[in-house]
Amino acid sequence: QVQLVESGGGLVQAGGSLRLSCAASGDTFSINVFGWYRQAPGKQRELVAVINNGGSTNYADSMKGRFTISRDNAKNTVYLQMNSLKPEDTAVYYCNAVQTDFFPPRSYWGQGIQVTVSS
Repeated sequence: QVQLVESGGGLVQAGGSLRLSCAASGDTFSINVFGWYRQAPGKQRELVAVINNGGSTNYADSMKGRFTISRDNAKNTVYLQMNSLKPEDTAVYYCNAVQTDFFPPRSYWGQGIQVTVSS
């Protein structure tokens, strides 16, 4: 089992920055992929960014150039640096961890953290 705890959310003005953190505990040795997702009111959950053990990253098009995902393997923590925030970035942001060595892969979610961007 893996437990994920997000932190760093809050209220920020448009154009500002926030840094989200997600600390993993439990069976962290087998986590291969970390990701951030978000869900705005009335919308489906969507991918923000993912990072694998090798440090390769992938971003949703609307986040490229503004958001940066990174991980500290020693601390079992993944980060999401969000710059040039827009009101449409307002959402609950969720951390995700996937253990791909299992079949089917095991996926874990954090409780979510609110990010609100005011105009």
